[in-house]
Amino acid sequence: MTDQTNTAKSDLDQNALDYHQYPRPGKLEIQATKPLGNQRDLALAYSPGVAAPCLDIARNPDKSADYTGRGNLVAVISNGTAVLGLGAIGPLASKPVMEGKAVLFKKFAGIDVFDIEVDETDVDRFVDSVAVLEPTFGGINLEDIKAPECFRIESRLRERMNIPVFHDDQHGTAIIVAAAVRNGLELAGKKVEDAKIVASGAGAAALACLNLLVSLGAKRENIWITDIEGVVYEGREALMDEWKAPFAQKTDKRTLNEVIGDADVFLGLSAAGVLKPDMVAKMAPRPLIMALANPVPEIMPEEALKVRDDVVMCTGRSDYPNQVNNVLCFPYMFRGALDVGATTINEEMKLAAVEAIAALAREEPTDVVARAYGGVTRTFGPNYLIPSPFDNRLILRIAPAVARAAMKSGVAQRPIEDFDTYMDKLNRFVFRSGLVMKPIIQQAKLDRKRVIYADGEDERVLRAAQVVLEEELATPILIGRPSVLAKRCERFGLKIRPGADFEYINPEDDPRYRDYVDTLFALVGRRGVTPEAARTLVRTNTTVIAALAVYRGEADAMITGLEGRFDKHLRDISNILGRKKGVADFSTLSLLLNSKGAFFLADTYVSECPCSEEIAQITKAAAQQIRRFGITPRGALLSHSNFGSKDTGTARKMREALEILWRDCPEMEVEGEMHGDAALREEVLKRYMPHSRLTGPANLLVFPTLDAANIALNLIKAMTDALHVGPILLGPSKPAHIITPSITSRGIVNMTALSAVDAQSLDAEF
Repeated sequence: MTDQTNTAKSDLDQNALDYHQYPRPGKLEIQATKPLGNQRDLALAYSPGVAAPCLDIARNPDKSADYTGRGNLVAVISNGTAVLGLGAIGPLASKPVMEGKAVLFKKFAGIDVFDIEVDETDVDRFVDSVAVLEPTFGGINLEDIKAPECFRIESRLRERMNIPVFHDDQHGTAIIVAAAVRNGLELAGKKVEDAKIVASGAGAAALACLNLLVSLGAKRENIWITDIEGVVYEGREALMDEWKAPFAQKTDKRTLNEVIGDADVFLGLSAAGVLKPDMVAKMAPRPLIMALANPVPEIMPEEALKVRDDVVMCTGRSDYPNQVNNVLCFPYMFRGALDVGATTINEEMKLAAVEAIAALAREEPTDVVARAYGGVTRTFGPNYLIPSPFDNRLILRIAPAVARAAMKSGVAQRPIEDFDTYMDKLNRFVFRSGLVMKPIIQQAKLDRKRVIYADGEDERVLRAAQVVLEEELATPILIGRPSVLAKRCERFGLKIRPGADFEYINPEDDPRYRDYVDTLFALVGRRGVTPEAARTLVRTNTTVIAALAVYRGEADAMITGLEGRFDKHLRDISNILGRKKGVADFSTLSLLLNSKGAFFLADTYVSECPCSEEIAQITKAAAQQIRRFGITPRGALLSHSNFGSKDTGTARKMREALEILWRDCPEMEVEGEMHGDAALREEVLKRYMPHSRLTGPANLLVFPTLDAANIALNLIKAMTDALHVGPILLGPSKPAHIITPSITSRGIVNMTALSAVDAQSLDAEF
């Protein structure tokens, strides 16, 4: 290694050590899912209340999935005998890896995990140790156990246990490899049953891959295995076992070099540098090379491509295309298996996962995938055979496919009766706004409105437009140059095209240009805007164009804000669309979604220091918007004063706003002026105000100043990893929203649905 490489490795090692040690050691913690705030909670959680579920489970063991976390709990178990890239480092040293696996389960599939490191290498004793844990877990993920012991361990545990037992090093790798082979051969115009497959390595992962490829249609007579003893052939005695034997070929060839000729697929799960460039030259046309040794593959992609340019490469590395990564599979395999109470993970379920993964790679990529690849959009082809591990659709494709296969093959104890509801649940996990947004999305679909996007050329808008069209939420109109829109749709792998699938306004050449200029000048000509300035604005300011389209009735709602300052966009909207009758000023409402639920904050972007009347108006407008979500608003007017404890100007202002609200909206649940903890915790509120008008924790938080609201918004987002929907602009005469530059394409979809419902509500007023 060079000094520079040594320094980089040293820095990485130190960073990894710090990551694992600070701010607290390890990567996992246990959190309670039920409240434990008072004596009643304690009585329900433990003694005496816990007796009821215990006795119910004793009468009916299936009830454990209803009353405990077992149905969503997996054990990641290892003895540390074959830790990836590190070898037999033992169970204690393997714990950081197992904790890491647990984190991936939680992050990608919402599955809870206990990692268990077993200090035992004897197969019988290891099996006994694991089998007795069945009452605790819904599934077992075996990890980093060396071959051939791993075969025996998994086989015996599957015989003894009535829950899924899955050795991820074998089957997770096999599923991803099979999906890549499936797509790689399709790309090359070949069939799996005709393909010659040559493997280097005969460990647990390699043999599992080959067995699954046979299930996929590959023929054993076309599969050649080599290991450190050379070719696996009939009659060989050295390093042979019952798992290699079925692949033994009747041949006098003894080396990889001798059998690699005309191979369609090379599967490497062995060691660095095993596949030489001259061997690559002997392979069949358009060969698929899966060089999966880590960290250095059997051949580096650039070496293979030097020999021939028709090679398609997969590696185990993240710095090359087509990374074979087990995280593509294992979280979602278990998600589907757990959700139907599967007793095992069988061949049908694995093949269902293979097909789901392969099919997803052929779909249009999302912005999440593009961000994972540094903003580069990859579409199905030689450099994109399998999906990105960060594609958030993996759970939506694999888990249902696995669940259906479990049900069809008869291993599901709790079959899913309503797959629409199940998909809804998975969607809510992927897009945390799903549950709260569902009423808005359903309402938007009832009457599709025309929504115009000022930033039509932005990748996120284009991706959102495709989703909006697919989900039939609205009719999108994009402001952008048609040639740019078309090129970017193609570059980002989208199937929509301007003029064919969506309307557009070309700011450089639109037949309505003169009409737009005349309309703008009529609106702002007496506000310091000259005719020449009006012409320039209609050519260059897409917010102005969008607002004019809405004003003229050519669109029903508008979305802007991906570029430029919020206050500038608001000024343009105000000048053209104006405010609703009776609204003194604009305001905004921000929705934050975190593990605690949905919270609405007002006003986070507009009013610097609203008076008591304005606070009351902001609260009324926010409450009206919240009801559209099917949520009953419970407002808290926040202050540093708690029910009269201080007599400052802002405290008096919030107190006066409350009196206005109680007078004008006696039916509204609203309290104040109050501290934040009193607003969100019932026990605190009851201590200070036993007869509060709030029937539960507040979900609408109203702040005395813009500083307080915006600071709170950004602190909550950062500290709780909350998802932000909004800001929702309140007060314009026609629907208009100014989104933030950090929004995702899914956020734009959400705002589109909100805009459409705003437009529907406006229609209902007339």
